[in-house]
Amino acid sequence: MDITRRRFLQYCGLSAAAIGLDFMDLGLLRRALANPAGPAVIWLHGSSCTGCSVSLLNRISDLPGEPPTVKEVLTDAINLVFHATLMSAAGDSAVSELKRVYEQGGYILVCEGGVPTAFNGAACIVYSFNGEEVPYQKAVQDIAARAAVIISVGTCASFGGIPAAGANPTGVVSIGELTGRSTINISGCPANPDWVVWAVVQLLLGRSVELDGNNRPVDLYRKTIAGGAAPDLIHDKCPRNIFVNPGAPAEATSFADCNGRCLIQLGCRGPNTKARCEACWNGIAGQGHWCIGVNSPCQGCVEPTFPGPHSFFEPYNP
Repeated sequence: MDITRRRFLQYCGLSAAAIGLDFMDLGLLRRALANPAGPAVIWLHGSSCTGCSVSLLNRISDLPGEPPTVKEVLTDAINLVFHATLMSAAGDSAVSELKRVYEQGGYILVCEGGVPTAFNGAACIVYSFNGEEVPYQKAVQDIAARAAVIISVGTCASFGGIPAAGANPTGVVSIGELTGRSTINISGCPANPDWVVWAVVQLLLGRSVELDGNNRPVDLYRKTIAGGAAPDLIHDKCPRNIFVNPGAPAEATSFADCNGRCLIQLGCRGPNTKARCEACWNGIAGQGHWCIGVNSPCQGCVEPTFPGPHSFFEPYNP
């Protein structure tokens, strides 16, 4: 089924509350999408599990009547040029289109995954062209040079994440570290799909994005959906916190009895994590699709320190 720009607008309309769009935004977006010269999107994958792409696919196909996959949305609405997981083309023909857009410049570069720098980048090959294998490191360095803006999707691309943790021998670094450019970091493991859509929409609208000290959009990680001030830390707005919700039961000391209870003693990193997960992962009244809502401690996956040296299921002392 073909997904037109009209269908993409319908998707944004139904998701407006989640991604912070109002009716004026949607009107501006309609005009932006009507521009045939709108920006192209090149999406590269490095050291990661591709979970951020899967998260985006799952979000869109979850709603009845909505575009079945992000492939149709991005191909027909935003001009997705290259995405190894979603594109139908392969080999030299796919890379030729990427190179054509590269020569024009001014595109949006989306990077998913950290960048291995050891072994001349040979630990991660992103594509081959004319029989030559191209490491992710070289591809990002080359393609970033002519990008209008770079979006790092997921904690691996934003900060290194799990691929950079511990004694990893491949020398993984973030996209910002490699390129030396300011990137828009949509961190998370995986990144929230609505956050990814929000970032692309803001760029289509020609808006600047206010970033925090970790280059993450303030609107996504620190403000309420309505745009007002809100506590930064997950713990300070968690319904399991007795200081937020005096009616909450005492802290849990065992997963055998943790329903509705604060999970700090079981490794929750909410007191050190700045994010809006309670709103954007359907975290309502301590339930929903976010980690805490299903009795899992917050792992702090949006933070530069993730995964860190600490056990996920013991009290967290940064």
